[in-house]
Amino acid sequence: MSTFRFKQFAVQQDQCAMKIGTDGVLLGAWAGVNHQPQSILDVGAGTGVIALMMAQRSTAALIDALELDDNAFQQCVHNFENSPWGDRLFCYHADFKEFVAEMDESYDLIISNPPFFTPSQTQALLSEERQKAQFSDSLPFELLLDGAEKLLADNGQFAVVLPYQYHREFVQLAATKKLYVNREMQVRGNLEAPLKRSFLQFGRDKVAAVDCRELVIETERHHYTDEYIELTRDFYLKM
Repeated sequence: MSTFRFKQFAVQQDQCAMKIGTDGVLLGAWAGVNHQPQSILDVGAGTGVIALMMAQRSTAALIDALELDDNAFQQCVHNFENSPWGDRLFCYHADFKEFVAEMDESYDLIISNPPFFTPSQTQALLSEERQKAQFSDSLPFELLLDGAEKLLADNGQFAVVLPYQYHREFVQLAATKKLYVNREMQVRGNLEAPLKRSFLQFGRDKVAAVDCRELVIETERHHYTDEYIELTRDFYLKM
């Protein structure tokens, strides 16, 4: 499917190595905006879907995205320009480390669905673009956290999605950068499935009690839980 249609916008994805998936949509729907962010950065934008969701959900005047791959960058720009919020969205074609070194601005919300599969023999079978999108050596956790620490505003929030097995490591590493988790959502596909994904949100201040929740996506194949429907109903056409 080259065009993915949401309720308020459409996304072209035929030029992107990684297509729209549940992780990105859930992150865009779940990331907290109660602190009324006026500047947002999406790291590793791909199609631009998360930035577009943040444009729909917030009043932020500035929503920047960052994408390294040539084809994905061009498609992201196209999707931004053809959305209802083109005047608020901008995509940089840059490496994250270079972007962090050169950027003097700070952001009220930084959000990322990063590559997180570690390299293996199967990597040689994938295209270079898909390797960059899918493997953690192209954006190591420490590099991502270093950049978030530098670019995050004093009262800003940083939201990310990871495989569940990495969440403790990531939380511990974030604490060394003085970024502290304040919200968590652990996700499993169905009631019998193991926990698969961890959605984490960080700030610069420690909280007395972390808001921890669990989300089950389906009761059975293509039968979604009320919680999943409630979280995504503003975006998916059939919710």
